[in-house]
Amino acid sequence: MSVIRRTEVLGRTTRRRVVGVTAALSAAAVETLGVGLWFGLVVGSRTTTTALAGLGVLFCGALLRTVVVDATIGDLGDLLQPHRLAAPLLLTGGWICWLLVAELVGDVAGVAVATVVLTAVLTAQCRLERRVCDRYARYRTGWLVGPGLLLALGAAALLASAWFTGWTLSSGPISLGITTVVVRLEAVHLGAVAFGFAAVLAHQRRFQRLLGS
Repeated sequence: MSVIRRTEVLGRTTRRRVVGVTAALSAAAVETLGVGLWFGLVVGSRTTTTALAGLGVLFCGALLRTVVVDATIGDLGDLLQPHRLAAPLLLTGGWICWLLVAELVGDVAGVAVATVVLTAVLTAQCRLERRVCDRYARYRTGWLVGPGLLLALGAAALLASAWFTGWTLSSGPISLGITTVVVRLEAVHLGAVAFGFAAVLAHQRRFQRLLGS
């Protein structure tokens, strides 16, 4: 009987790890795509149209991230309820404040101050998102500072790649049938990759804690 019970425990542990990894990759993909597209739209062109489009993309990404969290640790309820919309709204506002603070302070100091602010906002947002999605969260403790810090550091790398580096690598013309393409690699692309990597680590750490608690 002890062997059977241990097999069941190992099975639950394996399933929990698979669910955690899948949820982490999904949340990281959604966050990287949403923040990356918003950042590209806002930094690339400062017009009312791009600002509104970027805001829509950012909010949709935040809402989808909350859906992933809710599907993993909650019961996937109606996210359009006012108290459930608070989590994606705080996440959206946090990213906007991050960029505004960085631009207001400016230079390296702006990136540093914005990173601290974003860490605090993301940590609070993770706490709120957990409370919204998991009805039993009030019995659990922990502010999950690590994931918020990892995401903020990834965001700092993205911002630094756009502000302080301007190199571009281009390939020669590549013929593809009747068309010719040129592959370009800019520093901001590497910054986006760094942010995506940080997002994977952050969400993996977060879901490991959530599913294991």
